[in-house]
Amino acid sequence: MVTIDDGIIASYRRLVSALQAHNHYYHVLDDPRISDVEYDGLMQQLLLVEKQYPQLIKKDSPSQRIGGDPLSEFNQVQHTVPMLSLDNAFSEKALRDFDRRVHERLQDSAKVSYLCEPKLDGVAVSLIYKEGMLVSAATRGDGAIGEDVTSNIKTIKSLPLKLMSDLPPRLIEIRGEVYMTRQGFNRLNVFVKERGEKPFVNPRNAAAGSLRQLDSKVTARRPLNFCAYSVEQYSDSGSPDTQLGMLEYVGRLGFRINSDISFAADIDACESYCNSLLTRRALLSYDIDGVVIKVNDLEKQKLLGVLSRSPRWAIARKFPAEEAFSQLVAVDFQVGRTGAVTPVARLSPVFVGGVTISSATLHNADEMSRLGLHLGDTVVVRRAGDVIPQVVRVVYERRQKNSSLVLFPKFCPVCSAPILNNPSEVVARCSGSLRCSAQVKQAIKHFASRGAMNINGLGDRLVDKLVDAGCIASIVDLYDLTLPILTQQERLGDKSARNLLYAIESSKRTTLQKFLYALGIREVGLNCARLLAKQFATIEEIMAARTNELLSIEGIGPVLAEHIQFFFADPKTCKVISELQKKGVHWPLATDDKVRDISLDGQVWVLTGRMDSMSRGDARNLLQALGARVSDSVSSKTSRLVAGSGAGSKLKKANALDVPVFDEKQFLQFIADTET
Repeated sequence: MVTIDDGIIASYRRLVSALQAHNHYYHVLDDPRISDVEYDGLMQQLLLVEKQYPQLIKKDSPSQRIGGDPLSEFNQVQHTVPMLSLDNAFSEKALRDFDRRVHERLQDSAKVSYLCEPKLDGVAVSLIYKEGMLVSAATRGDGAIGEDVTSNIKTIKSLPLKLMSDLPPRLIEIRGEVYMTRQGFNRLNVFVKERGEKPFVNPRNAAAGSLRQLDSKVTARRPLNFCAYSVEQYSDSGSPDTQLGMLEYVGRLGFRINSDISFAADIDACESYCNSLLTRRALLSYDIDGVVIKVNDLEKQKLLGVLSRSPRWAIARKFPAEEAFSQLVAVDFQVGRTGAVTPVARLSPVFVGGVTISSATLHNADEMSRLGLHLGDTVVVRRAGDVIPQVVRVVYERRQKNSSLVLFPKFCPVCSAPILNNPSEVVARCSGSLRCSAQVKQAIKHFASRGAMNINGLGDRLVDKLVDAGCIASIVDLYDLTLPILTQQERLGDKSARNLLYAIESSKRTTLQKFLYALGIREVGLNCARLLAKQFATIEEIMAARTNELLSIEGIGPVLAEHIQFFFADPKTCKVISELQKKGVHWPLATDDKVRDISLDGQVWVLTGRMDSMSRGDARNLLQALGARVSDSVSSKTSRLVAGSGAGSKLKKANALDVPVFDEKQFLQFIADTET
């Protein structure tokens, strides 16, 4: 080993300290003390010294933020203290009800003070420091189990790799939000557009996507920030006794603390703060969706305790969804598989809530009547729950003269059959049934889907073409398709056509569960189909089932039972089922000795790696339909692991615990053999 001169060691330590200090000034305090050029010069000096003397490198070196080798997958992390979610208050009354519950539980009539914090719209993470050094970082996940993102967290310059304290606690867990400022987000999108890549829709999605990069070098190039908001574990005595005091302490350790936090002497002050922040919302440098309000006294927090999913001492005062003005260009009426007619507003594109919106659901005829829409109307658009676009109201004072009222149609826009309104439901439905090409198309697409008959290669566009060309008019017609018919379709070559015919032929061997689901009975999903197939031996028994027989099945209520009976009471349904069976569609009988018990009730399965034949979501749905619980982590309670290509730590852990493992081929065979 090369002996290093004491002067070099001292110089190196001064260089590390200087870079750590300037990182803190720039990224935490927003108070740069040197220019970017000077900082880059110091970093280059550091890299040169570390290249010559690699034994000097420690975990807290600024060079260790750059990123290591890419991961194959994220490891699972069990949170020592669960990362709970928060109850929401959408009104002043709900906030005051929270205050009342706090006083009642504390049995204290005195005023309770609170701490108000802007609710950053980012990704919650947990950081563990031991002896002052960052050792692990994990996402919230489901609250109990998250993903290990330590290598990516280390690239964020607004958090310390080593706590700024001469006497750091032996163990401390810091929780906070990884987020992206609006400026950083805009800068990132300029960069990705220049590379010809798809831009991010909003700062939160950009932050979440950046944090979940398997290659930390990619994360290092993203403008991520970290803001601390709580301490969960603290090994040493003498910690602060208030939420505000704890945050001030965390700030002294080197973390960014939101400068907009505010002490509130009572609930009135909380509401005043919320109203004030709402008026400044658009002026902030970051996105928020409300205010987090916490009881300030930490001892009172302990007395209040927690529920299974949320603390009793905190609540999120949610802000109204962001709104914007747009113009109504047209209203389309879409017809679904069950005939439901849904009005959809076509709008002039408008950016609201972090995304560009050009259409929004109008839900039903009643909602249209409430709005009283005219073509060309100026409307207020909102993202409901900051997710679903909806038209909130019409700006009547901007209405154009002689504009025409938009009416809900009396006849189907596709097949011209009368639209029926059942008094017992708000949805209007086309009465055209199989005469309606829109319903036919949706029915065929559903029939061919993976969870149903799984006809690989029969995509939505091809279904539309085949129906429009008159090649098929029902699900039965799929089994009459020929090679000449298919090869006549645009962009469908001989090989693809042959593969599709093979998939159609293979679909004839199915299961009763899949067949029931494929028929498209209203509200009958995979799980309900499983329950029916498990209860009744044949399709004929299901078709003849009485109400009391259906209601005796746990999970089937009166409405669902009515849908099932109504469906099978239709002579057209019976004819379709008979014709499908004549075409060769079949499944094993429940009385067949070769049929295995398919119930996976009580079993815990885990999925890992990449699957070529289906997505992880599809595999999860199939297992859940068989009664299994699908977990994200491997343990001694795991019944079986399904390992796709690139499986990593989960596979190793399963082998160590002697958990049975399926590869993708074995999994597909298992599904084919056991689903009935």
